[in-house]
Amino acid sequence: MMWVLAATLTIGSATLFSSCEKANANNDETPKVKSVELIRTSQSWDGVALPDYLQGRPELVAVKYVFPAGQKLGWHHHPVMNYGVLVQGELTIIGADGKEKVVHEGEAVVEMVNTIHHGENRGKKDVILYMFYLSQEGKELAVQHPNYPQD
Repeated sequence: MMWVLAATLTIGSATLFSSCEKANANNDETPKVKSVELIRTSQSWDGVALPDYLQGRPELVAVKYVFPAGQKLGWHHHPVMNYGVLVQGELTIIGADGKEKVVHEGEAVVEMVNTIHHGENRGKKDVILYMFYLSQEGKELAVQHPNYPQD
């Protein structure tokens, strides 16, 4: 048995690999690599345009967050662009203006930049969220606002 991988790189497409096939005498099994574009946008979840890229060498950061059931993350803002994929539970994000976004399991979200907000797990199971930051060395990913008015 032998695996055959045919690669396709198409600019402007989410597809990186076109197919992956298991070659055997009968060739009756042909599993394929599948890609699903979760999100493509130039706006954060609240509809605000994302800022221009930072100047200089980038630092890409990936962070796994676990929000226990019933917990809130304090008020904060992000000085850098970031986006993520929620892999378990539901997360409610609340902007300082009261606008809310509920992110469901399997969904992608683009966070607000330079806008105060916080997240809450209003559900009964832990939220697991993977976030990806487009930053620079030494730059904070989030700035906390502990004295921001609480609800």
